Amino acid sequence: MKFLVLSCLVVAAVALPQYDPRDQEATIIVDERSDSGDGNFQYRFQTSNGIDTQKVGVPGSQGQSNMNGGFSFTLPDGTVAQVNYVADEFGYRAESPLIPTPHPLPAHVHELLRIAEEQRAAGITFN
Repeated sequence: MKFLVLSCLVVAAVALPQYDPRDQEATIIVDERSDSGDGNFQYRFQTSNGIDTQKVGVPGSQGQSNMNGGFSFTLPDGTVAQVNYVADEFGYRAESPLIPTPHPLPAHVHELLRIAEEQRAAGITFN
């Protein structure tokens, strides 16, 4: 039982976010906002530790707010992570080299999908 409790404490300690003194001392260096009150808005924030975010919103065709924007921040190795996104009636779509993508399908799978589509078009069904 003691080993289990000790193991849980070790896992919790390792999982804690690493402290970065730049985050404690970060200040806002850009703060631009506008909201017309009719669903159109935009903002941009930037901090001294490299965090930058911006968003533009417009009313959508089905009463929703359509938004596009992005954010970036500095990774521990010094490179900058960038994510751009769109959120609208078709859902949320983000683009970034950091987002994992599925492994590409092998060539034979594309051929099998083509054959299956031809069979469906010809009315062939399988039970």
